[in-house]
Amino acid sequence: MNARAFPIRTASLAILLIVLCSTLTGCLVGPNFEHPQTHTPANVFDRTQASQAPSKAVEAEFNPDWWTLFNDPMLNALENELSEQNLDVAAASARLLQSRAGQRIAGAAQYPTVDAAASYNRERGSPNGILGLLGVSPTGSQSQSASGSAPLGVAPLPGSKGSPAYNLYQFGFDASWELDIWGGVRRGVEAATALTGASYEDRNAVLLSARAELARDYIALRDTQALLQIAKQNLEIARNATKLTEMRKHEGVTTDLDVANAAAQAESIESLIPTLEARSATSINAIGVLLAKEPGALNERLAEPRDVPGLPEQVPIGFPSELVQRRPDIRRADAQLHAATAAIGMAKADFYPRISLNGSAGFQSLQLSSLADWASGQFVVGPSITLPIFEGGRLKGTLQLRDAQQQEAAIVYKRTVLQAWREVDDALIVYDAEQRRRDRLKAVVNLNLRALSVAQQRYKAGAIDYLEVLNVQKQLLNAQSALEQSDADNDVNLITLCKVLGGGWESMYAQQSVAR
Repeated sequence: MNARAFPIRTASLAILLIVLCSTLTGCLVGPNFEHPQTHTPANVFDRTQASQAPSKAVEAEFNPDWWTLFNDPMLNALENELSEQNLDVAAASARLLQSRAGQRIAGAAQYPTVDAAASYNRERGSPNGILGLLGVSPTGSQSQSASGSAPLGVAPLPGSKGSPAYNLYQFGFDASWELDIWGGVRRGVEAATALTGASYEDRNAVLLSARAELARDYIALRDTQALLQIAKQNLEIARNATKLTEMRKHEGVTTDLDVANAAAQAESIESLIPTLEARSATSINAIGVLLAKEPGALNERLAEPRDVPGLPEQVPIGFPSELVQRRPDIRRADAQLHAATAAIGMAKADFYPRISLNGSAGFQSLQLSSLADWASGQFVVGPSITLPIFEGGRLKGTLQLRDAQQQEAAIVYKRTVLQAWREVDDALIVYDAEQRRRDRLKAVVNLNLRALSVAQQRYKAGAIDYLEVLNVQKQLLNAQSALEQSDADNDVNLITLCKVLGGGWESMYAQQSVAR
């Protein structure tokens, strides 16, 4: 065979193999992901039409900045600060960056790897070792090689024992590229991309929960401050009543019993104040933690009492078909199902041969001065193939594991969607019911105010004793507290409704975070 023809045939075969492999890289084993079909209940928003509450939920375009429905500038300012300052959101953003780094690592497997290396070694071979097989004796001249052909190896220097030490200089490049014939690497990139999407939805869910928690803490603060005002107003009434009974006792109209009852009522109301003041302070601290503030840092902004925000006349809740696209937990479950589906393709690709193109080129010389000479050049190039023959069931077990994980992810997705519809329906029921309850409580407060006025007049006229006045005042205090609590509960119910509808994460910060 012609000596020149062999390298040409080898190169031609390598080129043919590369072309063939490049053609095969369009193959993708494993199932392709399809977004699961979800059933939208036909009557899920029917409750909005039957509602008799003053604040109605209506099918209209949903406002993602739902906290603005309360029309409270302080709450709006706090919510705007939350996305930048909340530590839970910051931690979720860091996890998102980690996931994106993992996606980039997975994508790197699609490209060749090239490494550069250089070295200098001072070496000496042992003639009593492997060099002995190559014809090098410890002393004397070179002997025949182990095969009996011409002498090989490095002869000892005259008058010395063993082979001499020498310098070895070399540098060069190594390259390797595993051809993604069966799509295992591409499936890995697909899975990593889906997991990045799931991480993004995790961050959205954290942001949504933090916004809802901030709004609840703010409503709890305003509710506590309102209850504190009610207690102080009733305390003033009780103190005036005590003074009145003392005057009547001095005039001989009543006894010490009425004075003691009136004073006990005043003390009982005053005992509520320290608890409410403590609750107000702890609510401010809870808001501070959500904004990464130290205890007491928000006292100046929030200590001044304000009314509990009122409800809007209408609450736009979007349309049933939008819920799946809006709720982060559903979107996260969809992304996790996508990743599990792609992992099946990765497991199937492991059953097939792996083909890599490998090569190295560089220079090697015993003298530094001749290292860069073309005669010092060396190279190795050629494909390699790895075929799994016996893995002890590892590959089949991995595939079964990935199939089971994909089935679990599909079940989790269905459960998440079903739970979402249930939460929306429950929130609509509670939102309507508590408003109707508040209407009755408002009527109770008005009736108790009338009863207290009549009781006080009759007591002054001597028609009744003071015990009846105390009973009416207790009923009024309880009714006022219940009405105030109902106002807060209605606000909390609106927060819950907006949260289960999936609002609160479509912020500018979230969009910028995705772009980074």
